[in-house]
Amino acid sequence: MNWSLLHARVHQHLKETQLLPTGQRILVAVSGGQDSLCLGQLLLDLSRRWQWRLAIAHCNHGWSGDEAIADHVCRIAVTWQLPFFLCAAETPIKETEAAARQWRYQELGAVAITEQFSIVVTGHTLSDRAETLLFNLARGSGLGGLGALTERRSLTSEVSLVRPLLTVHRDETAAFCTDFNLPIYEDTYNHNLRFSRNRLRQQVLPELKVINSQAEQHLAQTAIISQAENDYLEAIAAEHFAKYFAADLSLQRLPLRQIHPALQRRILKQYLIQLLPKQPSFQQIEACRKLIYAPNRSQTSSFSGDIKFIVNAEYIVPLDKMKK
Repeated sequence: MNWSLLHARVHQHLKETQLLPTGQRILVAVSGGQDSLCLGQLLLDLSRRWQWRLAIAHCNHGWSGDEAIADHVCRIAVTWQLPFFLCAAETPIKETEAAARQWRYQELGAVAITEQFSIVVTGHTLSDRAETLLFNLARGSGLGGLGALTERRSLTSEVSLVRPLLTVHRDETAAFCTDFNLPIYEDTYNHNLRFSRNRLRQQVLPELKVINSQAEQHLAQTAIISQAENDYLEAIAAEHFAKYFAADLSLQRLPLRQIHPALQRRILKQYLIQLLPKQPSFQQIEACRKLIYAPNRSQTSSFSGDIKFIVNAEYIVPLDKMKK
């Protein structure tokens, strides 16, 4: 095996973080692109030191050209002498990034459970982390969204999703594939500007690099900071929420007056998540925040689920119009 600098970096990073402990059964998601091929080759080479048991999984969305990509990835799995699992959609998945991503993770989780893999790994890179920050910033996300692409999270109750290459640039995975003669499959969907991430990758980030050549690195660092600070603030907010939330679904409002607005918003968001059918918007959180200081019987307009919130003396309480 040729031992590259990237092998050494990833090996050291895994030793420090224990993202992929020794002896684990690991399902490697391979799309056929440069990042996932780089990841697959790295893990295959490092598996001799870590005693992992690896397998390859590929997702066929049912889109134009997907069968050819699946055949390509299957041949790579044969070359690597690894088990291959194909997740094929019975009907074509809706051609949106969100729908495709949700379906892929659902399928990968199901295969991992059925085949007894404890970890699914994907080839997301530092470049993806920068793109995710920009994408979520444009959508109006808070700190939680800016740091959303993490190295480890739960995929199911039994399976972890791990992204070992979040410290590696996309340029580095391309160079690695060239050096190791890995056959990259160029998916035409990766060049379709109808997809927001492609537009960020091909148009926005290059312009930012003109302003600052290290823009990608700096954005990824900001994502890491955002993730840590969000986790810290959420934990503090959860402690306050547990004190002031009652079994009758009311929330004490007077103690909230002594708390910084940043924590007020987080406490109210946790409150609304308990009661609304979908994630609360910034506007809904702010409408409830006004109730902290409002006169008795003040109320919000109707939220999703046809629910209002009203001031009842020292409390904020939900008012379900359907029960009135």
